[in-house]
Amino acid sequence: MTDYSAPLDDIRFVLDHVVDLEEVTRFPDFEGLDSATIHGALEEAARFFEEQFAPLNAIGDQQTSVHHPDGTVTTPDGFIDAYEQYVAAGWGGVPFPPAYGGGGFPWTTAIVLQEIMTSANMAFSMAPLLTQGAIDLLLAHGDEALKETFLPKMVSGEWTGTMNLTEPEAGSDVGALRSKAVPNDDGTWNLSGTKIFISFGEHDMADNIVHLVLARVPDAPPGTKGISCFIVPKFLVGDDGSLGDRNAVQCVSIEHKMGIRASPTCVLEYDDAVGYLIGEPNAGMRYMFTMMNNARLSVGLEGLSLAERAWQPALGYAKERNQGRAPGAEKGTKSPIVDHADVRRMLMTMKASIEALRALIYTNAVALDHANHHPDEDGRTAGQELADLLTPISKGWGTDLGVEVTSLAIQVFGGMGYVEETGVAQHYRDARIAPIYEGTNGIQAMDLVGRKLPMRAGGVVTDYIARLRRTAAGLEGIDELESIRVRLEEGIDVLEGTTNWVLTNGLADANNALAGATPYLRIFGQVTGGWLLAKSAHAAHDLLAAGEGDAEFLKSKIATARFYADHLLPLAKGLVDSVEAGPAELFAIPADAL
Repeated sequence: MTDYSAPLDDIRFVLDHVVDLEEVTRFPDFEGLDSATIHGALEEAARFFEEQFAPLNAIGDQQTSVHHPDGTVTTPDGFIDAYEQYVAAGWGGVPFPPAYGGGGFPWTTAIVLQEIMTSANMAFSMAPLLTQGAIDLLLAHGDEALKETFLPKMVSGEWTGTMNLTEPEAGSDVGALRSKAVPNDDGTWNLSGTKIFISFGEHDMADNIVHLVLARVPDAPPGTKGISCFIVPKFLVGDDGSLGDRNAVQCVSIEHKMGIRASPTCVLEYDDAVGYLIGEPNAGMRYMFTMMNNARLSVGLEGLSLAERAWQPALGYAKERNQGRAPGAEKGTKSPIVDHADVRRMLMTMKASIEALRALIYTNAVALDHANHHPDEDGRTAGQELADLLTPISKGWGTDLGVEVTSLAIQVFGGMGYVEETGVAQHYRDARIAPIYEGTNGIQAMDLVGRKLPMRAGGVVTDYIARLRRTAAGLEGIDELESIRVRLEEGIDVLEGTTNWVLTNGLADANNALAGATPYLRIFGQVTGGWLLAKSAHAAHDLLAAGEGDAEFLKSKIATARFYADHLLPLAKGLVDSVEAGPAELFAIPADAL
């Protein structure tokens, strides 16, 4: 089962009625754009990725990328041609400045494109997404010479980009990295060291690979304060933009992985490779976070994309597979399993989770557009604060849901879901990496309680909770939405109570906050999902009242929000004790006695 159809109706509804894309298009930076133009582009993108990327998903999983003794890597059949068509169509440049060949669209547009592309083929999508992250970093921190040399080809997609942080002894603890950079008289640097887990660090789809590499310059201070960021291209680039000699960076192996098998995860060896310093020495970690924050949103989106990709065949199978007789069915007949209550429970859990997560990811993306393009400083500040607060939720809760929903898809298929032939097992295997990379979900939870809740002395999260309460208050008096209002207010109370506990007790002992950080992040995500589906239901109700839109589609939005409110949102209450239990039991058994 390899068919994928982009859920354009659902996407359009969220953009137009939940996150207000139209407001973003009115910012001066997007003059000449409107939501109709963006929706037209998304329809074209959907056709492209459905036709070009989706059919290669299973092929890539079966063939995998292959490393050869000479250090080259070949991608699966069809990847080179599909990538050439991707470049020719210009999809990679959609959200970037026209000055470097981009389309000048809002970042929210790029996020929707990413959702569709990643649903179509997650492993393939890794190359364009890492390139986009590298472009972000160069736009923010590169000097004009570096931008002119590298950005046009990266924006077009002719050259791809990577992010080189991790080393054998420096994973989540990036400050332990050992790669060295030595200055040359001509202003270049020679880099040496080993980097691991480098996605698309070597491949055969593009003419050049632009590596962004973290390394230490001489006399650098220890830890993250002594890290610098460099461009190290696979091929050196001449003054006229032509490709020159092969640089001294080689792929010595690729990993054999549980999922995303078509994405070559490389071990790269740098041996006096020529590099170019980005910005100032010892500021590399700060620069890299420009890339990583957007990357974390994109990884949260991977949870959404794979959940959607798994949901579609699961729903189709549930409608086609006849087994058992559902209550009320004619005697002597077999019912499609979609008519059985427990299967319907699984399907509704999948559907509601996907709709909540899509609304969260798009809300986060719109906040970034406000942060970067709002004409007023206050609007930019508010956008950045919201984006900062939501990013660990998007990444952490989003990727956890991706694993849970793809697992439910296997359960809907039953035994056949465990058989590779049906294809759904691949989505689960692919999804499992997302809670791990770009900062494990435990790190996201630590970031949330340690950095994001204290923003503006707790003012940012206080304002956020007030925003949720305004949405709940807006449902009052609408009988059809009353149960949603009640459940949402209960959930907000849970979020506010645990937030206050974490802020107060975390000051007394950091482990109080850290011990409950992961269940707290889950509460935050669960309640945020309820808030956004309440907004969705309210919009659908108003459209129905006005006689606008497809009535059945809109009724399904209200029904989905009610299901989430009654079945999923109450789960947040069950996590309160876990958040507030403190660290004592975690450390009650000595490490050597575990």
